[in-house]
Amino acid sequence: MNQPSSASFHTPSVSLAIDGMTCASCVARVEKALLSIPGVTSATVNLATKSARIEGNAIPESLVNAVDDIGYGASLIDESNRVGESKRTAEREKKARVAALLAFVIVSPFMFGMTGMLFGVDAMPPPEAQFVLATLVQFGLGWRFYKSAWKALRSGIATMDLLVALGTSAAYGISLYLWLRPSRPMSMMHLYFESSSIVIAFILLGKWLEERATAETASAIAALGRLRPASARKIDNGIETDVALDTIRVGDFVLVRAGETIPVDGVIRDGAASIDESMVTGESLPVTKGKEAAVIGGTTNLDGRLIIETRAIGAETMLSRIIRLVANAQASKAPVQALVDRMSAIFVPAVLVIAAATGIGWIVYGAGYEAALINAVSVLVIACPCALGLATPTAILAGTGVAAKHGLLIRDASALEGAAQITLIAFDKTGTLTTGQPIIMAVEGGDPSTVLAIAAALESGSSHPLARAIRDEAQLRGMAALPTVSGFELISGGIIGTVSGERFLLGNATALLHLGIDLKGMKARADVLNSEGYGLSYLADTDRKRLIGLLAFADPARDTSAAAIRMLKNMGIASVMLTGDSKGAAERIADGLGIREIYAEVTPEGKSDIIAALKANGSVVGMVGDGVNDAPALATADLGIAMGSGTDVALETAGIALMRPDPRLAAAAIALARRAVFTIRSGLFWAFAYNIVGIPLAAFGYLSPVFAGAAMALSSVSVVMNALTLKLWRPKFLS
Repeated sequence: MNQPSSASFHTPSVSLAIDGMTCASCVARVEKALLSIPGVTSATVNLATKSARIEGNAIPESLVNAVDDIGYGASLIDESNRVGESKRTAEREKKARVAALLAFVIVSPFMFGMTGMLFGVDAMPPPEAQFVLATLVQFGLGWRFYKSAWKALRSGIATMDLLVALGTSAAYGISLYLWLRPSRPMSMMHLYFESSSIVIAFILLGKWLEERATAETASAIAALGRLRPASARKIDNGIETDVALDTIRVGDFVLVRAGETIPVDGVIRDGAASIDESMVTGESLPVTKGKEAAVIGGTTNLDGRLIIETRAIGAETMLSRIIRLVANAQASKAPVQALVDRMSAIFVPAVLVIAAATGIGWIVYGAGYEAALINAVSVLVIACPCALGLATPTAILAGTGVAAKHGLLIRDASALEGAAQITLIAFDKTGTLTTGQPIIMAVEGGDPSTVLAIAAALESGSSHPLARAIRDEAQLRGMAALPTVSGFELISGGIIGTVSGERFLLGNATALLHLGIDLKGMKARADVLNSEGYGLSYLADTDRKRLIGLLAFADPARDTSAAAIRMLKNMGIASVMLTGDSKGAAERIADGLGIREIYAEVTPEGKSDIIAALKANGSVVGMVGDGVNDAPALATADLGIAMGSGTDVALETAGIALMRPDPRLAAAAIALARRAVFTIRSGLFWAFAYNIVGIPLAAFGYLSPVFAGAAMALSSVSVVMNALTLKLWRPKFLS
């Protein structure tokens, strides 16, 4: 389960839309054809999305031709406009709906007649009408099964369509034979035109419901795609012009008014606003952003006027990359699917053998050719490789889609399945469990207000995180007017400046000792603060060589970190902390969060070694880090979970990327993965159960072809609907 390197992520790839697939046998057939093309290193075909993802250096046209040659349709998918695929899905759903509804209109006289038979009323249409209605269904709406079956046979492959074509043709054929050459009076003769027709109607109904459910599960990509506006308001030399979004280039300035969608990834150059990023990061609350803050295209400006400098366009925008990642995840294949694929390869041939044995058995038993044929037809019709082929990909579709909605980007199906097996989570501390933004915890000295005021004045021009923390604390304490500073001088470990005619140093202990300033008087207090994990800066009068005070810093734990650790514990998952900080700083955070096992003062490479040791002890390890300095540990872990705001490393290295800095999302990702794997397994169980129970019932004559066809359609629909329940999932902390 080790994560792929970012290099592997950039392997040349092509995505194809595949038309005409109906079952797992079709998937195997298309994959085999694609893998036969020189230059193809891997090919993954997805029945639910009707697509294929091919990696390697093959010529795209040769891939399309390979699929066409075996009887399926193929076309290239535009990776920069994945939203177009949702339109293709909608078109497939519409065609399936029309075919199903038309079929039921045509067979309605049969269904009326069968209902009448339950009450002892002969309401079945006359044989001539039955023949006309059945022929319309068999060779009109059902022609697709013949086409697909013929193409499969030419390639030496047996598919579901072959079963349907054989079964319904047999029922139609025996009816035609009995009608044209009756061996007994017409009034005593039973035809099976209704069986062949209603079976096809039920199968078409199942296909419609499958397409409809698939469109629902794929809605995440469509929703993300709709975030991208068609135009932008470009500013050039002060002139505002509405232009097509495709014409915007990096470096262009765009104006975004309140209530409008931000069209590009960029940096705010003027203005401030509350921005709704929920559709990208899953964060429900608006985020306030001002000058120099980064913004993501597709988010909404709620209440301000912004001028944004474009930093990314087209396929390189965050939104496009997220859509691409979600689409690739939905098209990927879970490891458990390998077993299903192997079974599907022998499923249809096995059913053909069972159907033949059924017919022969009934003849030997003395039931007659008519009964033998009808029972064999029932076996052919009830067998359902569709459900086997749909159980896993539809769950992956639904799971990755709902994950993206809540700010979880799952790289592929392997990551989803791997996350469900995690038994231990290793957390980086700084920026993961903590905010990564230090704050002032204590100001010590004779006059703390004076100490803070002078320190804030000395740091008034610095952008260092500690300088911001000092200024923020001064502002929090109401220090609006700070002393004037002159004569700035930067030295190793500190800064010197003149305030009211006196020279002051703000720096670390080394800087003070370098200038001959003794720490006595505050050393005992400093030692206590150091032991508790606080960082220290000292303020001293350099002219008098006198220590005036000190400031204690800490990187506080995130408000959500303790809840994340509790959630994991309740799920039976242990938590450990890895950090390069001091033992005191690590213990202070760990104690507050309830983490008992910590590893402090370790390098990035050391973190990787610790992860390897934890795995060697039998744990299935997930690593949660910021995706930059934690990259070695993320790669070593069974599953890397990168937390942040969708950095390049997070999107391209980790198995799962958390689109906002909330550790609870790591627990939520594992909870979703467990739910998804359970859904996959339950779907496969029902798919197998239908066949294990249904085929013997049909073989022993307990199911007519009509009920067998209904059961077959129901099996596929139930498996898809089972996967669709994943769309209702949401993190527990949002419940």
